[in-house]
Amino acid sequence: MSEVTMTSEDLLDFVVETVLEKKGEDVAVIDLRDLDDAVADFFVIATGNSSVHVKAVADEVNHKLKKDYSLLPWHVEGMEAQKWILIDYVDVVLHVFDNETRNYYNLEKLWEDAEISVVEDDPDSAAS
Repeated sequence: MSEVTMTSEDLLDFVVETVLEKKGEDVAVIDLRDLDDAVADFFVIATGNSSVHVKAVADEVNHKLKKDYSLLPWHVEGMEAQKWILIDYVDVVLHVFDNETRNYYNLEKLWEDAEISVVEDDPDSAAS
């Protein structure tokens, strides 16, 4: 399969859609594009209801991007502990947390100077 180039917005939409398909909860998008020191264009944050669910959500995004677009992550962390899995696709970074870890690190508060959108669990909703 040949490599396909995706815009950061296309990648964001694909990641959010895949997270929702795998029943990721409390999905939020942090738009970092207007921040000077941003490490990516977007963060996608989601919660899994167990360590197995956290890993399943992360695995599904990783699997579908590899299968559909031959896109591999630049960096992955947390697969062993399954409390906070970070998958870095450079322009879009996915953070999948268990509930306790998400509340503790509170990335939305840390990046509160960015635009944060809550994604409704609706297959027709877009990550604004």
